[in-house]
Amino acid sequence: MQYLLGAHDLRVPVDGAYGPRTVTAVREFQTRHGLTPDGQVGQRTWPVLIVPVRSGSRGQAVHAVQDASHTLDPHYQPKLALDGEFGPRTAAWVRHYQGAVHALVDGEVGPTTWNHLAKGDRAS
Repeated sequence: MQYLLGAHDLRVPVDGAYGPRTVTAVREFQTRHGLTPDGQVGQRTWPVLIVPVRSGSRGQAVHAVQDASHTLDPHYQPKLALDGEFGPRTAAWVRHYQGAVHALVDGEVGPTTWNHLAKGDRAS
C-alpha cells in the first residue's frame, strides 16, 4: 500500500508498518479523491488506490509488484530487479503468479491480481 501511495505522489516510507505517517498519507489520498478521510484502506479506498500496471509501465506501483514477488514467491528464479520497470521478466513473473493463484493469466496487474497481492496469496 505504501508503494501505491507513492504512485499517487504521496511520499511515505516503505517500511511495511501502518504507522502514523501512512495513516496521514491515506487520509490525504482520501481527501484528494472525495472519500471519507478515515485513514483506513477499505472497500471504497482500495479500488481508487490501485494503479493497473502492464508491460511498459514504470514507477512505484511496478516496484510494489516486484517487491511482492520476493515475498510471495521466494523460490521464483531469476529474482526480479526492484527497478520499477515492467519489463519482460516482470511480465513473466506476473503471468506465473496469476496462474499460481488461479487468476486470469493476462500478464497485467489489474484489480484481481492486486487483490491477490494485497491479501498475500502465495504462489505455490
